[in-house]
Amino acid sequence: MTLSIPLLAAAPLVAGLLAPALVGANPEQYASTADTPRAVAAPRLPEPPGARGVPAAGEVPGATTPGGIAEVVEHVAGRDAADHARVLSYWTPDRMERALPIGLLGLVAKESGLLGGLPARSGPGLFPAVSGGDAAVVPARRGVRATAARHRSARPLSSTSGSRWAVGGAVTRTTGRVFLTMNGVDFVCSTSTVRGRSRDLVITAGHCVKDGTGAWAKNWTFVPGYRNGGEKPYGQWTARRMLVTGPWSRGADDSYDVGMVVLAPSRGRHVADVVGAQDIAFNSPRGGHAISFGYPADPPYDGRHLVYCAGPLRADPYGDTHDQGLGCDMTAGSSGGPWLSRFDSASGRGTITSLSSFKYSDDRRTMYGPLLGEAARKLYLTAERA
Repeated sequence: MTLSIPLLAAAPLVAGLLAPALVGANPEQYASTADTPRAVAAPRLPEPPGARGVPAAGEVPGATTPGGIAEVVEHVAGRDAADHARVLSYWTPDRMERALPIGLLGLVAKESGLLGGLPARSGPGLFPAVSGGDAAVVPARRGVRATAARHRSARPLSSTSGSRWAVGGAVTRTTGRVFLTMNGVDFVCSTSTVRGRSRDLVITAGHCVKDGTGAWAKNWTFVPGYRNGGEKPYGQWTARRMLVTGPWSRGADDSYDVGMVVLAPSRGRHVADVVGAQDIAFNSPRGGHAISFGYPADPPYDGRHLVYCAGPLRADPYGDTHDQGLGCDMTAGSSGGPWLSRFDSASGRGTITSLSSFKYSDDRRTMYGPLLGEAARKLYLTAERA
């Protein structure tokens, strides 16, 4: 049985970080179809309001097809200065340090798993609750091992499965870490600014914005150019509006695991005016070469450095998605990091054509990313007007 999982999380992280990160998080019980084994036709959750064009609380109408099915689903994340100030104050250095990679979301949320019997304290007793979960899913999440970022060359490698980016350039400013709360638990992802007339737009994985058919993220904030020790060299931006594709919101379809977030200005400045932005392209030809960036946080990485993978793209061998694969050892925490084509290492600029989405449980050295097709183009156009 082959599972698709949003960027696998390893046992050392679960044992060492999960307990303290959840203390005081006020977790909520919920279910998700995003991690269901592909070989099993799982029962569908009831579709939430907004999934078929009917706005839920906090959602606003997005682009729709003639039949009324939403192609883009939007959510209001922050309405005024007070909302943005609250998010900024929420993310203390300690909270940022303890936030978990988003790949653990499905694991901690299982009704019969960790959150079902989570005590209101930390302690070694939490780890057995993880290992005693669903044997079809939990071992796949716990078993990943990766190669550390051994290389740190002043010249980028044309092929690497995971190296520390030490070349500099615009990509060190346009790429950053995302901190968010999903279902009462704090998580981290990666993201990139996107060029456009709004000057406030970033792109990331859909599962870093909305849990498939489930909840929207809260306390969403972007730290571009994040550095070792939690340094914020270019500041911090909070979310104003969040948008995902209709297929992701309706059914957690991995082929459409794309999210865009419109940021609120910070101290009167637009994010693109401060750090710049990467170009984006839609409906690009399949294949070719790409370089991906992100902040993997699962061992052997620690989320404190920008890491990259580079190499040729290949089709999903299982045919379960329209995604393409890239040889990459990056782990959980790199979700949503940009994949750039036509990348110029001298300037650190390229064109975003995909992003880090998931890995298969029996192939942990290949990252998969969705093609930015027509659905992503409509997502971008809607976000530009948000």
